[in-house]
Amino acid sequence: MKKRNILLGLVLSILSCNNQPEMTQTIQGKVERDEIAVVGKVPGRIDRLLVREGDHVKRGDTLAVLDIPEVDAKKAQAKGAVTSAEAQYEMAVRGATANQLKQLNAKKAALTEQYEFARKSLNRLKDLVKDSLIPQQQYDEVFAKYQGAKAQMEAVDAEIADVKNGVRIEQQMMARGQQDRALGALKEVQAAEKERYILAPQNMQVATITLKLGELALPGYTLFKGVLDSSTYFRFTIPESKLSSFQKGKEVLVNVPYLGKELKGIVRQIKPIGAYANIATAYPDYDLQDPLYEMLIRPQDPAATINILSKSTVTIKK
Repeated sequence: MKKRNILLGLVLSILSCNNQPEMTQTIQGKVERDEIAVVGKVPGRIDRLLVREGDHVKRGDTLAVLDIPEVDAKKAQAKGAVTSAEAQYEMAVRGATANQLKQLNAKKAALTEQYEFARKSLNRLKDLVKDSLIPQQQYDEVFAKYQGAKAQMEAVDAEIADVKNGVRIEQQMMARGQQDRALGALKEVQAAEKERYILAPQNMQVATITLKLGELALPGYTLFKGVLDSSTYFRFTIPESKLSSFQKGKEVLVNVPYLGKELKGIVRQIKPIGAYANIATAYPDYDLQDPLYEMLIRPQDPAATINILSKSTVTIKK
């Protein structure tokens, strides 16, 4: 009799369990955000830090200012080179000044007088040398002076022609090339001068500041690490046996336990997990033979997730 009562009790308990509604299963996940590194392009020491860790900044905000004394020196040199090159180009284009032309005309007048005197002296001696009244040597000396005066006068005529016609086009092009090169060097220095200001590349929250005031920042060294505000997503690990409850594009409710609120999200991606370290669930409950998948859910309202802590736990109901 006692055994029959025990068996009857077991049957009733089994039937009672079968009549209870199925318990809702909860899947855990993590809050994730994309990170970004802010680096410097030129070497310099940290002169000013304008943000603190945890600050929210907008794109273009100044995060820090570098002290780069070498840039100031190179900028002064570049400006001097530009001034010199511009003056040389202007002189090549405009040619000689009025005073230079006046000097050449006065030089030509003096040489013309010498030439005319040598020509007249030579004409007087021609008949005398024919009649052998003067030696040939004297005539040759006067003839040499005449040739010299003529050559000097032709040379000054050529100088005056160059001044009036302007400098050769090749020399103008060379002066223009020097000017362009000097301007390019100045622009390069000005670009380097702008790099002393470290700007935020996107809207983000400053997560880490790697250097302190006075420390040297080398080119390519990460100065700040930030978390992008608009990149919040929820990452869940689910076994293959539960994939039927989720589909890409499906709307789900994501619960944030530590804040006690729910957010609407959209399933954006479901992909296989390649490594055990990528599992988002702290204590996954699944069959070892059951393949795992990573499900990414994007919030419908990204602005509502700005104050949610990264790596915090979130849940969804199956």
